[in-house]
Amino acid sequence: MERLASFSHDPFDKPPCRGCSSYLMEPYIKCAECGPPPFLLCLQCFTRGFEYKKHQSDHTYEIMTSDFPVLDPSWTAQEEMALLEAVMDCGFGNWQDVANQMCTKAKEECEKHYMKHFINNPLFASTLLNLKQAEEAQNADTAIPFHPADDPPRPTFDSLLSRDMAGYMPARADFIEEFDNYAEWDLRDIDFVEDDSDILHALKIAVVDIYHSRLKERQRRKKIIRDHGLINLRKFQILERRYPKEVQDLYETMRRFARILGPVEHDKFIESHALEFELRREIKRLQEYRTAGITNFCSARTYDHLKKTREEERLKRTMLSEVLQYIQDSSACQQWLSRQADIDSGLSPTMPVASNSGRRSAPPLNLTGLPGTEKLNEKEKELCQMVRLVPGAYLEYKAALVNECNKQGGLRLAQARALIKIDVNKTRKIYDFLIREGYITKA
Repeated sequence: MERLASFSHDPFDKPPCRGCSSYLMEPYIKCAECGPPPFLLCLQCFTRGFEYKKHQSDHTYEIMTSDFPVLDPSWTAQEEMALLEAVMDCGFGNWQDVANQMCTKAKEECEKHYMKHFINNPLFASTLLNLKQAEEAQNADTAIPFHPADDPPRPTFDSLLSRDMAGYMPARADFIEEFDNYAEWDLRDIDFVEDDSDILHALKIAVVDIYHSRLKERQRRKKIIRDHGLINLRKFQILERRYPKEVQDLYETMRRFARILGPVEHDKFIESHALEFELRREIKRLQEYRTAGITNFCSARTYDHLKKTREEERLKRTMLSEVLQYIQDSSACQQWLSRQADIDSGLSPTMPVASNSGRRSAPPLNLTGLPGTEKLNEKEKELCQMVRLVPGAYLEYKAALVNECNKQGGLRLAQARALIKIDVNKTRKIYDFLIREGYITKA
């Protein structure tokens, strides 16, 4: 037989003796081959060789006792448990009441032992710290999916937000219209009967297998949506906008690969690239400082301030060159310069900017590289440049006016303005041009 000393965690939370039903006093016997629940015997029943059902007297057993030291040679395990029980009952600091409840130790002994081994013990402190760090690491490495316990937005049916959420119904945690919504229609006419031939039976089984594969694909897509938190689209877009423009472009490109990676791995990938982008930008800034001969951050702040000032001056010069390019009236240019000088000197301008030529006209539109330019002839290109209309829009308006003219046998200006909702002056120019070139006729 094997005799083992063990520590009972709670002496008041154990069943009575299975032999005589009396309260167990330490030491007592626990059968190592019976249970659960544990088969416990008092020493008297054990010495009599008590047997009950599957329990035999020759089974391996353990001697359960707490009469041994744990933290201090002068304190037994039973006294350690009694101290903790008394502190829980009487409260921390009430050492006289604790000593009265224990009966075996004085007030000073209780206080000194508790403070030394349970409060100021570095072993316990490091253990609690490790447990806290492990919990934080586990929480930090956990994905943040859209749990059913969350409170998602509950938009009204067929609203804009409901369409953004793809018809998701929070109360049912499901969608109004599923992916491959009509997959069940292929099964509605299938009926397995005994008269089916082997080939027909195999075909029906194949249809059912195909249906199961479509259901798996439906569940896979719903799992991706829930795991990555894509149900609340607006919330997802707000989180995405916290990245710089370059990282947002990468996010958009890598989104299709999110189904391969898990939510945590995908977020870590994007965060790592965002960090790389920030590091590269900071390195580029430091390299610029080094090229300029800057050796400390105080000089760097001065450099940034002067650089910003230079950029503002450059923008002013660019604006002035544009004004001089597009304003052909010399008197209007002089008036504008005088007005700007008054503003820069802090005076209120008294001379309004006037021009003999009236309102400034916009420069012609540059058609280089615009889609549809190759479909226009020279006269149409000139018209688009003058009215500042992109070729694609012009071709669309032209086709609408020509079709309406063919239906009505002619077209009036009022009808043309009703068809194309743009500036009336541009409509008039397009209408006159099409009549002049013979594409349409007046009604």
